[in-house]
Amino acid sequence: MTPSTTWTIDPAHSAAEFKVKHMMISNVKGKFTGIEGRLALNSADIAASTIHATIPVATLSTGDEQRDAHLKSADFLDAAQFPALAFQSTLVERKGDDELAVTGNLTMHGVTRPVVFAVEGPSAPGKDPWGNTRIGLSATAKINRKDFGLTWNAALETGGVLVGEDVTITLDIQFIQAQ
Repeated sequence: MTPSTTWTIDPAHSAAEFKVKHMMISNVKGKFTGIEGRLALNSADIAASTIHATIPVATLSTGDEQRDAHLKSADFLDAAQFPALAFQSTLVERKGDDELAVTGNLTMHGVTRPVVFAVEGPSAPGKDPWGNTRIGLSATAKINRKDFGLTWNAALETGGVLVGEDVTITLDIQFIQAQ
């Protein structure tokens, strides 16, 4: 791999998932599809690397249509007014042989906040059957949804709330080297 390469996200082989506590009992998981973005990877100077990505809110799925509609409504992500989530890196740091910390600005629900993703990868490049070079990575971060203006909740009779504040984001991304 040359010191600096450009990669595009392959949406068909990438996933953005989240989980949040429901009724203070268990986690509800959801996913987004249609991830788009670009990675400028500098293998000689990892700090010179950058990544940006967008995810269409309308693709959100938790496996329950009624819950999905509520999450896309103005009570939560407000897909009509804010149709995409976006991330733009501001700092990439090596934390180990196969570990990075990627700091950047996450924009959700019209609010932009700094977030740090713990990244495994990128993997070693490999060729697919069509001659494309691919790499992959996995990343996780935890955010507080209230920091992004997602404050809707309901009190439970037994105490506590319906929806937890902490949201864990998990990304599994595959990239294709740009020609």
